[in-house]
Amino acid sequence: MLIKRGVNAVKKRRKIMKLAKGYYGSKSKLYSVAREAVMKSLNYAYIGRKNKKRDFRQLWIARINAACRMNEISYSKFMYGLKLAGINLNRKVLADMAVADEKSFAALVKKAKAKLEK
Repeated sequence: MLIKRGVNAVKKRRKIMKLAKGYYGSKSKLYSVAREAVMKSLNYAYIGRKNKKRDFRQLWIARINAACRMNEISYSKFMYGLKLAGINLNRKVLADMAVADEKSFAALVKKAKAKLEK
């Protein structure tokens, strides 16, 4: 009895070649080279999704720090003051407030300063 598996092999190769579409030179033409390029690309994409979170947190902290400096307080003291005041806002929301709504951010800074002085 013969077992034929050509259909599945072609499907597998076609999937890889479809992912490699648009790559330069033999990376989009030859299966073995395309397979390596696709594996590397998918790995970079995975790493990039992790780094994106890191990068955004870094951006938010930089924005909050800049707004804090305008209100004569350091970032670390501001965050500690918020913790003492029981204000649980994440850095994304704080950064958005710092950029879009400076008055309310200044009010938060005032509350944080008041808790630090006690």
